[in-house]
Amino acid sequence: MISFLDVLWEVGLRTWRLTWRRPVLLTFSLGQPLIWMLFFGFLFQRFPIAGFSYLDFLAPGVSAMTVLFGASQSGIGWIRDLNTGFLPRMLNTPASPAAILAGKILADVARLLLQALAVLALSLALGARLRPDPARLPLAVLGLALFAAAFCSLSCAIALHARAQETLATFVHLVNMPLLFTSTALVPRAHMPGWLAGLAGLNPLSSVVEIWRGALLSIPVPDLAGRVLYLAVLPVCFFVLALQGLKPASRRY
Repeated sequence: MISFLDVLWEVGLRTWRLTWRRPVLLTFSLGQPLIWMLFFGFLFQRFPIAGFSYLDFLAPGVSAMTVLFGASQSGIGWIRDLNTGFLPRMLNTPASPAAILAGKILADVARLLLQALAVLALSLALGARLRPDPARLPLAVLGLALFAAAFCSLSCAIALHARAQETLATFVHLVNMPLLFTSTALVPRAHMPGWLAGLAGLNPLSSVVEIWRGALLSIPVPDLAGRVLYLAVLPVCFFVLALQGLKPASRRY
């Protein structure tokens, strides 16, 4: 009998191998944040925010944005596996579908956390000055991981339903940019008009950005426990949604 952990490990390992064989995605994931920080960071460098330079303020936001953009493309691998028939064959083994999905998502989450740290390293090289609070960093990393897991799961759910990379690409563009520009990744809520500040308060990207920024710049975060709970609920809901679409999608091939 194949154990849940064995399946988790093997699927995660395969996901990592496929990622390293396609370095274009990794390069794009680091190149795009670099452009954002170069353009926005230096364009607004003369306008400090809450006692920080704009680059200091921007670095955690772009780091979290990298996680969002990378997570939203997680489902591409499932589309490829569906089209080649690999996923249906895997589901016809004794392996648990939940373990297969969890292995894929956990591998992607680990990659995205490493990319987020790489973006922070780039920001430091560009001159950002972070003031991390060691006591709050573990909770901030947890929040970032939960956020990554939620959008990896959502991407997989969309991919399993759409079964086409073009449809997933449309989803990425229609969801990512509104989430980014209605969040506090680029500007604090105090600088937004009232209606936009209200949207930002509901945006999960805002929640993870503010937790991440609070830990990296040692600034207070209102309702920290509530934000983490919000981020914990999302991956559970989206994981169940993706799991429900796993077997029906595989039977079509």
